[in-house]
Amino acid sequence: MGSRASAPGKTILFGEHAVVYGKPAIALAIDKRATITIKESHKDYTRIKSDDLNLEAILTPETGLKLKKGEMGILNYILKALEFYHDSTPLKIKLEIGIPIGAGLGSSAAVTVATIAALDKYHERKTTLTSIAKRAHRVELEVQGAASPLDTSTSTHGGLIYLDKEKMDQIKGDLKDSLVIGYTRSEDTAKMVKLVKERMKRHPKIMNLIMDTIAHITRKARKTLEINDKERLGELMNINQGLLDAIGVNTQSLSEMIYTSREAGALGSKITGAGGGGSIIAYSPNRTRQILETLTDRGYNAMKADPSTKGVLT
Repeated sequence: MGSRASAPGKTILFGEHAVVYGKPAIALAIDKRATITIKESHKDYTRIKSDDLNLEAILTPETGLKLKKGEMGILNYILKALEFYHDSTPLKIKLEIGIPIGAGLGSSAAVTVATIAALDKYHERKTTLTSIAKRAHRVELEVQGAASPLDTSTSTHGGLIYLDKEKMDQIKGDLKDSLVIGYTRSEDTAKMVKLVKERMKRHPKIMNLIMDTIAHITRKARKTLEINDKERLGELMNINQGLLDAIGVNTQSLSEMIYTSREAGALGSKITGAGGGGSIIAYSPNRTRQILETLTDRGYNAMKADPSTKGVLT
């Protein structure tokens, strides 16, 4: 008896941080996945293992969790999903992941979504994508303390997602062979959200105007994606980046990757995610190879990121 599920990572194109204040955001599922395989265990404990992360843990009802190797990090999301959606019988759980961890690319959401979908299949529960996304968001809220539903919605449904408050739409946009992501290890998302919140308290009028402007850019970007106006989309990304700099989430390394991408021919380049480290996205239709080579030649971590039209798969 066993099950398997995978879910994609994501990149935020527009609206990060503003989405925390009820503004719209646009995110894209990318072709890097987390896969969870679950098998029945004949031992008296659950084993969670990931060769990709050099992670192994043992979970028993009597003694609780024993971390044999690796870091807790992503393991917290699997454990919380088990707590909420499993009956505590012993399992063998394997995690395979091709999404960089801690880079703002939705690794925790993808692992959470894949875990819940695999558990549903294992227990032969009837479910829906809406249900998986909602329960995955609950897990992220429990683990992080605060979380937008954007990541888990994008990982569950796939494609290009427009989220405005609680309303989610799948929208059109041709982003194939257009995106390169440069990444480092990011600061904690909650820490960066708190930093922006503190700046909001100090300068409420200015910060509210910035968030309103980011919202306007995001709405305009949706229309621009739908008509496939590449030049304007790149320009909107660059304007959005200026505002992310203004709210205090840029760093020297991110800025260097952003300007390196633009110099190499990107139409637009900006932070994607919380900032403070993490990732940038470069929009460069039909020039991804040039951008990728330039970033890697300068010593940065970089990868091509094509859209994933599929969300969670079982």
